[in-house]
Amino acid sequence: MNVNEDLNYVFNLSRQCLRLIGVWPDPHISLNDFRRPSIRFIIATCIMCLYVVTPQILNVIRVWGNISLMIEILSAINFNIMAVFKIISTRYHGETIFNLEELRILIASIATDWTNSKNDWKRNAMLKLTKSGRNLSFGYFIVVMGTILPAYYVRLENVFQNIHQPRRYLVYRFDYIQKSPNYEITCFLQICGSTCAMLSNYCVDSFISIFVLHICAQLINLRITLNNLIDKVDKKSIAFSKFKEDLAAIIIRHGHLIRNAKTIDDCYNPALIVHLIGATLQLCLVTFQVFTIITDNVNVPFIKIIFLTFFTLLVLAQLYIYCYAAESLLTESTNMGYGVYECKWYNIPVNDAKNLMFIVYRSTIPLKLTAGKFATFSLELFGIAVKTSMGYLSALLTIRE
Repeated sequence: MNVNEDLNYVFNLSRQCLRLIGVWPDPHISLNDFRRPSIRFIIATCIMCLYVVTPQILNVIRVWGNISLMIEILSAINFNIMAVFKIISTRYHGETIFNLEELRILIASIATDWTNSKNDWKRNAMLKLTKSGRNLSFGYFIVVMGTILPAYYVRLENVFQNIHQPRRYLVYRFDYIQKSPNYEITCFLQICGSTCAMLSNYCVDSFISIFVLHICAQLINLRITLNNLIDKVDKKSIAFSKFKEDLAAIIIRHGHLIRNAKTIDDCYNPALIVHLIGATLQLCLVTFQVFTIITDNVNVPFIKIIFLTFFTLLVLAQLYIYCYAAESLLTESTNMGYGVYECKWYNIPVNDAKNLMFIVYRSTIPLKLTAGKFATFSLELFGIAVKTSMGYLSALLTIRE
């Protein structure tokens, strides 16, 4: 594989979606080209803010007091705000205007890792975790498509039913625009805005999770490399000068992976706290809609039930994909220390064995993916978030009654 094929294999759909929105931090684009404002990024951000978020904020004010309608509208606002924060973070940290090109450097390092993986066992370890990330990302994409298509049907059906009426409704209600062609243009832009929100959430979520899993694969390879090196010393099949050189390279590589993990966390932790709060709130809002439909025996179209089902799965997938990747990172970063303990360190000279403590000390602090430095993503956090959203749901139902 060449570098482009490697990147395409690793990121797959997320890479194409990020390019479509104009925020893919491509390391092969010249600095001058990347400094130019991305028209696609500006258009996507403006459409989501002006044609989706703004009308829905006005709609919340319009239906104030009607809990059910407010919840439905807030759900769309929340989802779009999450998307805007994510793509702004991606574009900002991929820029070179303020020397903030961390993401471009990280993408280049991934390409280098795949290029330098000469051994089959190294590539197999990378493929194993990459396939897990790709499968998770593909399942996420299926849920996204399962949410988009019913949403289009539900929204556009209302538009077509009233298109010849004196008062026409847009995809997201905005009564101030009724005349043609402004009405048709606005309707089209609102559809584009909701699509951008879906794709933005999907592509950034997949991008971050696959990158974290790539770091996990590199940590596994590094641990195996260390064990193989110690075995060679134990069997006296390698000179001590060569051993010291290889051990120094392992320690340097470990530090490099730690910096990469911290960089991805520093780039996205402000957006991820918005994501964590938004996903928890979103799960509460969508389950409230489902609960009210069931308890009130509301007659709703079957297609809307499908939409709410997929939307619930989408919210869960959004949160789980981070928690799964972060849990793997925490586990593999800790296993580096255990890997030193399990190798035959007792068969090498004391002074050389002491050098292994550099790895052990670094592994005492697990690598994490955090939400604004306040919470650490993990499978435990996934359970806490779901439990918290159900608590909010109980409070909403009490207010409604």
